[in-house]
Amino acid sequence: MNNKEGKVLIFSAPSGSGKTTIVRYLLSNNPDLGFSISACTRERRGNEEVHGRDYYFLTHQDFKEKITKNEFIEWEEVYDGNYYGTLKSEIQRLWSEGKNVIFDVDVKGGLNLKKYFGNKALAVFVKVGSEETLRKRLKNRKTESEETLTKRLDKAKFELTFADQFDVILLNNTLDESLQKAQEMYDEFKAK
Repeated sequence: MNNKEGKVLIFSAPSGSGKTTIVRYLLSNNPDLGFSISACTRERRGNEEVHGRDYYFLTHQDFKEKITKNEFIEWEEVYDGNYYGTLKSEIQRLWSEGKNVIFDVDVKGGLNLKKYFGNKALAVFVKVGSEETLRKRLKNRKTESEETLTKRLDKAKFELTFADQFDVILLNNTLDESLQKAQEMYDEFKAK
């Protein structure tokens, strides 16, 4: 498969909506999908996150050098000084392996990727039924202080205003149903 044949599947959502669970499910059930590992400057969460698997953890200086060298498809500053972005080299790596690319990115990044890739992309916005459901999911992670929880919920309210700019909105109330719908969406998109 050459670069022109690769497709991209973009999953975006407010934190806690379940997009990462859905993306992991699709990756485990579709060997033709490759995960686009984002670069970021934030600290790793505990011992579970691995450089080169979950993120490319970069220093602020390294990240800014890559911006200067135009090595990102898209990047942005998220949450007070932490940078996130998609490296062009990451997409080339996956396409050279003959895989379609799946993204797990925030809403602004998802819209930037959708614009960049055009009709090679299917952009999916994952949404939960209520703010209270989102609050419970974020609290259950046990990674948020009250301050960061409030920031994430405020950002989620803002991000929800962009949902209609995505190709599809996937309501994630029941995980099993959402996983099945996500698989159906990917199957349809691949067949086009």
